[in-house]
Amino acid sequence: MSSLSVQASGAGLNAIDAHVQTLIDDSVASRIMAKDATLWGPDAEAEASKRLDWVDLAASSRPLIQEILDLRQSFAADGVDRYVLAGMGGSSLAPELITAAAQVPLTVLDSTDPNQVNAALETDLGRTAIVVSSKSGSTLETDSQLRIFAEAFTQAGLDAASRIVVVTDAGSALDAQARQEGYRHVFNANPNVGGRYSALTAFGLVPSGLAGADVGQLLDDAEEATFVLAEDSSDNLGLKLGAALGGTNPLRDKIVFVEEASELTGFASWAEQLIAESTGKSSTGLLPVVAETNAPETSDPAHDVQVVRLVSEDSDSVPEGNEILVAGSLGSQLMLWEFATVIAGRLLGINPFDQPDVEAAKNAARGLLDQKPEPSPAVAVFDDVGVRGSDGVVAEDAKSLESVLESLLSTLGSDGYLSIQAYLNRESDDLGSIRSHLAEVTGRPVTFGWGPRFLHSTGQFHKGGPSVGVFLQITGDPASDLQIPGREFTFGELIAAQAAGDAQVLADHGRPVLRLHLRDRARGLAQLQSAVNRLLDVRK
Repeated sequence: MSSLSVQASGAGLNAIDAHVQTLIDDSVASRIMAKDATLWGPDAEAEASKRLDWVDLAASSRPLIQEILDLRQSFAADGVDRYVLAGMGGSSLAPELITAAAQVPLTVLDSTDPNQVNAALETDLGRTAIVVSSKSGSTLETDSQLRIFAEAFTQAGLDAASRIVVVTDAGSALDAQARQEGYRHVFNANPNVGGRYSALTAFGLVPSGLAGADVGQLLDDAEEATFVLAEDSSDNLGLKLGAALGGTNPLRDKIVFVEEASELTGFASWAEQLIAESTGKSSTGLLPVVAETNAPETSDPAHDVQVVRLVSEDSDSVPEGNEILVAGSLGSQLMLWEFATVIAGRLLGINPFDQPDVEAAKNAARGLLDQKPEPSPAVAVFDDVGVRGSDGVVAEDAKSLESVLESLLSTLGSDGYLSIQAYLNRESDDLGSIRSHLAEVTGRPVTFGWGPRFLHSTGQFHKGGPSVGVFLQITGDPASDLQIPGREFTFGELIAAQAAGDAQVLADHGRPVLRLHLRDRARGLAQLQSAVNRLLDVRK
């Protein structure tokens, strides 16, 4: 296929040479497309048997196109041309990617931060409809966002039900609620597709199509790729990419993504949740690292780093060192990476369709919301930054913010990674170059995630993958809080519980956690950046 290409060098190329022929001999490609649930072993068979309908979505999702267009026209007749998406994980990352590639506006609300929720509410509600996406129909974040938007529509004198579109599995609590309340439209997604593989289901297509993306072209490109991926052939780019990701020896399990003129802004963030949640379990997995062009991780890659560069379709670049170059249209790449991820799962010996550790943080957060315990006191306060940490991370006589950062980084091993987790407003709270600077300070891969959205993606890897991560959690006081209608807690209390709950689960898994709370966000972030800069100056 001319629009899709995969090139590899070094360890990735060696992995292709080592594994692709075996994958061909075992008819793995055609068996995936035939939905053979036995490919990942007997322990995975029950889950795989109900998670393989993603392979033919390019064809089975086509009836959605006209349904979406008709709804868009109906909304336009009512003066609605602004769409907000309430969704988490794959339900938000795929539409965000698709609409960015199509250059059409979509407000993605995948946060419980009061500042970010309030900003989404303050824009002209008279022109607004909200798409509420939840496969289970019980996602706490999306339920909270639905509640406050319904109240806001009503208070603005609008018929709330006429402004709400739901995407969920048939028979879910949200499905029943939507039909009982008479919401504008309900789309039932294919139940045999997991959330992170759902880009070409109603979860990806409905909000994207309503916002104005050409979802028909997206499916056309995906369908073209499907024919190539089904072949048990050495030309199968999915087999090559899967082998290069999951078959290196020794395993290069830190996959550093660089979007290099690919025109697919946000693709790395979508691939991050797909790969991390699919492979990060049983103390193994692949950790995606979304990095900048010329990031420290790419200049002299460590022994466990594999660099993936997403390049344009007309690029004449060739891979160097231990590098993989991937190009192609969005629809074709969505299929390619889903296919390659399950191939990598087979080579790693794990089930790519379950997420056994995701519920732990959710349960911890719910427990904190129910019990409402007093927050643990800060071990130290430096101006606008309060400091807490798991056992042994923060010394009681800590003298500075730099010293507590150094204490956390001292726990980082030669095969470890640092994860920065910011429970803040990703639309306005600027963390600048903190990620890349800490990568330079440590000489190790550094991931960055916005909370709570990463809990639905890379959160699985942090608990279920190799126990080599150390964690920097950043929280902050909101400018003002928002009560969640019908709940006994606010958005501020919810995001605080999500952060505290996840920190507790990480600590229970033996992961070092440093928690920084910003009493004033702007000043606190500036203070943190200055501390990181001083660490960087010392290293230089």
